[in-house]
Amino acid sequence: MSLSPIKQEILESMLLNDKPYKAMEIAKEAKKEFQPVMMHLLGLTRMGYVTSPEKGLYVITAHGKKALGIPEITKERANSILAYAPHEKSFNFYKSVGNPLSIHAHNLRDFTTKIDRVDPLSLEFHLKRGDFEAWFKMLGDEELTKKMALLKKQGLIGEELREELNDIVGRRYHELAELTGQVFPEDQQEHNHSHSENNKNVDHSVNSHTHA
Repeated sequence: MSLSPIKQEILESMLLNDKPYKAMEIAKEAKKEFQPVMMHLLGLTRMGYVTSPEKGLYVITAHGKKALGIPEITKERANSILAYAPHEKSFNFYKSVGNPLSIHAHNLRDFTTKIDRVDPLSLEFHLKRGDFEAWFKMLGDEELTKKMALLKKQGLIGEELREELNDIVGRRYHELAELTGQVFPEDQQEHNHSHSENNKNVDHSVNSHTHA
């Protein structure tokens, strides 16, 4: 079933956040009026693209992701995405063209730790060029590839961009790690704390071998 442009925009907004959100917050993220968004959310729920885990909260489903061209993840695929990449396929951070930072990420877990170590200008540089999309695609993660394309459209910069990247990539890493059983104790502790903070808030509401 084809999606209308506004339904696709709503689903894309929900994909980028990928956690239960209030309809008002979804409308704000999608830059749409509340009433039509609420109407389309109900329609998307009937279609099975969105579900409501509790009253007033909505989240995209695996069926909804599939409608955006993202295949359902399997344990085998998750293991492949999380695998350690050799140096020639690692992500090399640059601050600008010809200005490498000598910081490399060899897998998704490594990437989540390096986000906090690089200059925000590096994050802006790579996002704008599509380097994050290219590397995640090389890893085989269609979902993160799509999310980076959507994030690029938001035009975030500086620490706001770093925070959003941390949230998006961190949540994806934990999702895949839990699916495969590769959760490290320190990661789980951090994830549980983050999940607790998210619940609290809801309640109150480069290509791997790029030469730059």
